[in-house]
Amino acid sequence: MSSLTSAEKVYLEIILNMKNGYVLRFTDVEFGQLFNKHGINIHGEKYEIYGTSKAKKMRSFWERESDRLVGSVLSEMLDVYVAICNSSGKEVDSNSLKESRRVVARLSGVRVEENYMDAGVFLRAEFAMPSTQKLPIEFPVAEIIQARLKEAQDCLRIGAYLSVIFQCGSVLEAVLLGSAQKYPKKFNQSKASPKQNGKVKSFQDWSLLEFINVASEVGLLKPDVQKFSHGLRDFRNYIHPYQQMLSNFQPDEHTAKLCFQVLKAALADVSGER
Repeated sequence: MSSLTSAEKVYLEIILNMKNGYVLRFTDVEFGQLFNKHGINIHGEKYEIYGTSKAKKMRSFWERESDRLVGSVLSEMLDVYVAICNSSGKEVDSNSLKESRRVVARLSGVRVEENYMDAGVFLRAEFAMPSTQKLPIEFPVAEIIQARLKEAQDCLRIGAYLSVIFQCGSVLEAVLLGSAQKYPKKFNQSKASPKQNGKVKSFQDWSLLEFINVASEVGLLKPDVQKFSHGLRDFRNYIHPYQQMLSNFQPDEHTAKLCFQVLKAALADVSGER
């Protein structure tokens, strides 16, 4: 049973738009998929004690599961909320988001980060693109990374915004995998490292979500990069056409520039040049 207080639930219900039985813009399928990644069958009878709407299942989940599991799911949902706002031009509810982040931090047992940049500030920041030679990747991979970075820049110039997002997501995942392989002890011993049957999973089986969270937890990525990297990860998932169709996602120049900015900042963090 989680330790969510009534006041904390108020902020979460506001940010997740749960008043009419929904949770953000999730379809039933998308809602189930998100929970499946955390080992939860949210559509099972266990979570239908209050009813079958997504909001009622969410409330049941809060009551039945541990702080850490609830915090992990909520963290991903808050990132989805930010991604939705950024992609649709909707203004983020900064106060409710800040309080919700505090809740997730408490549940997850991590330090509360006070200073989250908004998308506009993050876009205006200057991040130099580091040399691939300074990244924790093997030389043959470095050549591929360099080619993808150039392709992403070319795609941004000609307006191929979806291609920019896919290239940025692939490069970020490759570089974080390389970081884990370079610092295996640090990544494996992280509190955020993903486990299966009580053992840390092989790096090859980690998701981009898990790489981002662990890289942040061990201090490789700064909090602002962790925050916006989850947005890039969400956009990258639209490589599946049906996922894009279900969400009616249409990337624009702002979305592509934000993703490229996230990648530059992440590479600067990893290379130690920021």
